[in-house]
Amino acid sequence: MFSKLAYSVFEQSISNYHLFDNVDQPISNPYQKDQFEHLLYHKNWIDTVQWHFEDIIRDPNIDPVAALVLKRRIDASNQERTDLVEFIDSYFLQKYNALKVKANAKVNSESPAWAFDRLSILALKIYHMNEEANRAEASVEHRSKCLEKLNVLLEQKKDLTTAIDDLITDIENGEKYMKVYKQMKMYNDDQLNPILYQNK
Repeated sequence: MFSKLAYSVFEQSISNYHLFDNVDQPISNPYQKDQFEHLLYHKNWIDTVQWHFEDIIRDPNIDPVAALVLKRRIDASNQERTDLVEFIDSYFLQKYNALKVKANAKVNSESPAWAFDRLSILALKIYHMNEEANRAEASVEHRSKCLEKLNVLLEQKKDLTTAIDDLITDIENGEKYMKVYKQMKMYNDDQLNPILYQNK
């Protein structure tokens, strides 16, 4: 099942990142570029680095200049994430291009790649909530609350992976079809963001 494969790759990426726990650590993708796993690993690595960017920028003592530099890196990371999600959707569009769609087929509100995006973020939440639930120096109350949250996240994982597999099965059976809209982000585009094009 696609969701089981994806989640195992996400876990691998998160684990490999935390061997270094450094936002500047270059990615070392263990999969060949023609493998679907390569895309999944790359996607989660971006998410994992950005997760830690978001931690760093919330430091109340961060230097304002450093914070601005980091904000620019977060913006670039967001764009890279979006581009990669759209690339993954292109993979699915090509994979299912020849399938016959039933006359009563419905479009899903979320494409497969954006569902995998949610699963990638969920894998990060589970990893870090598990850390908090087992943090030895934390209070018993803190660990107990985090364990409750972890259990909710694990239930969410079960629901989301089931939904992803159901969606892909429905697409393969012609009961749903893919319709992908590019995100068309405007704030990074110097032709669309008035702050950028007015200062050219």
